[in-house]
Amino acid sequence: MLHRKSRLSRRAFTATALSALVAGGGAMAAGSALARGSQPGRRRAVREMRGVWVATVTNRDWPSKPGLTADEQCDELIAHLDRAVERRLNTVILQVRPTADALWPSPYEPWSQVLTGTQGKDPGWDPLGTAVREAHARGLQLHAWFNPYRIANHTDPTRLAESHPARQNPEWVVTYGGKLYYNPGLPAVRTFVQQAMLDAVEKYQIDGVHFDDYFYPYPVAGQTFDDTDAYDRYGGGFATRAAWRRDNIDKLVIEMAAGIRRIRPTTQFGISPFGVWRNAATDPLGSDSRAGVQTYDDLHADTRKWVREGWIDYICPQLYWNIGFAAADYAKLVPWWAEVARGSRTQLYIGEALYKAGDPAQPAAWQEPAELSRHLTLAKKHAEAHGHVFFAAKDVATDRIGAMAQVVEDHYGQPAMAPR
Repeated sequence: MLHRKSRLSRRAFTATALSALVAGGGAMAAGSALARGSQPGRRRAVREMRGVWVATVTNRDWPSKPGLTADEQCDELIAHLDRAVERRLNTVILQVRPTADALWPSPYEPWSQVLTGTQGKDPGWDPLGTAVREAHARGLQLHAWFNPYRIANHTDPTRLAESHPARQNPEWVVTYGGKLYYNPGLPAVRTFVQQAMLDAVEKYQIDGVHFDDYFYPYPVAGQTFDDTDAYDRYGGGFATRAAWRRDNIDKLVIEMAAGIRRIRPTTQFGISPFGVWRNAATDPLGSDSRAGVQTYDDLHADTRKWVREGWIDYICPQLYWNIGFAAADYAKLVPWWAEVARGSRTQLYIGEALYKAGDPAQPAAWQEPAELSRHLTLAKKHAEAHGHVFFAAKDVATDRIGAMAQVVEDHYGQPAMAPR
């Protein structure tokens, strides 16, 4: 079980609040709410997750394109932080290791190509270090988002930086579905990816380490993830290859949690999986859903177990479907996850598909500006749901049909402190 965070003394808590009050916009508002909450008859400060993902892979959210100057990249990043404050959010989840590369000076992996357009090229500044400093100055938490096993969104190793560990250790690599992946079944791979990620935990006062939904890759019809040699060598104690694969991912989660606890005990460890663990038709413990992907069976990620065993500090399932969606109904999945989290030490946050709001390719429900606001109203009925994270930063900025503005108006009238 992960180390529980020690409680701040009243004096230390007050000092922290005063420090936030001086820091700037969002911090000032949170500090004011805290001060109000400490007076008799006034409302207590709200504490809930109000997060936004900032995706860097393929320059999805930031930087807007590769090759910007360091000043331009920094200005864009700060604009995302300022916008989070304006929307009364309190947490930014920044993708810092999108494809086995780094957005900080790492001794293990090359600089990410999303910065300069060339993997391995020094961008001339430290994005993660700057993000931590500037987020904290605004009263925001900064969670560093890592993808453990994805190497590249193509299949040509020669396109990787010459120093890339995947080129130095080709036996670690599996080609699948038009992409390159590290093989989770190799102990050497698991050790390496943890070292690479924990380097950031050692160097920066990040508030959280965050994994998304990619463990073993999503299934691709007609293709096989070729880990036969690794299974033959290391899978002898397991009845099936699937059980061995799940154990590999369990080990990654357990060992990463221990590494974070050892290096920086106050840093949270959270995971944001695909929203369906298993369908009830597959397993009576599963949700009332008919999803085409089940994390337990297809990604070999036993997300329910991680919560029940208390291996992680928070889970943020990606419930990217509208209320009433037949195959995966938001209104049925929230109570299922609330039941999973009930009685555990793992906090439950809900991942929200802001990017779908106003997208003409999406069902009619997503053309309604109030759909997301209804999600938050529904989730409030479940005490285990302690907030929401929105995908993603670019959509917070454009807010195509005003769905985010509706959420702020309906639910974020009072500032909120981020959970600890």
